[in-house]
Amino acid sequence: MIEANHIEEEIPPPKSKTQLKQDADNLRALGKTLTELNKEELARFELPDTLHSAIIEMQNIRQRGAAKRHLQYIGKLMRHIDPEPIQKLIDTIQKHDAGDKAQLHKLEQWRDRLINEGDKALSELLTIYPDSDRQYIRQLIRSAIREKQQEKPPKSSRKLFKYLRNEVIL
Repeated sequence: MIEANHIEEEIPPPKSKTQLKQDADNLRALGKTLTELNKEELARFELPDTLHSAIIEMQNIRQRGAAKRHLQYIGKLMRHIDPEPIQKLIDTIQKHDAGDKAQLHKLEQWRDRLINEGDKALSELLTIYPDSDRQYIRQLIRSAIREKQQEKPPKSSRKLFKYLRNEVIL
């Protein structure tokens, strides 16, 4: 008799069918996220040429059934690459977008405060951002209030927002 003195290698159990389907769904969802990116953002990823061209092609498909089939194909191509770095870069891009949205929300709040509160909000703004053009901001505020009272399109309000975005709050 031969005695087995060697250590048996532990072979991980095969993945269940459910787990395989979940993995495929996750890859397909990641592929769908990639198809929603613009070309500049997509260029940041190091993707195989076949996957990159499939994503670009998917962005041009308008028919629902064809898009669904093509998304399945992208999921199949994604099985051959490591999804971790792609997911990390997508998370970074989405966090950056959320930061941009928060900045725009802050600008909108300042614009609304300036129009509604007037000099009180303007003095606060000038304390925080002393290099701002007080006279020009007041002129825009007065015009925005006038347009609001006359129920005209908010042209000056937009100008005030752009001024805050470009000149004041950078």
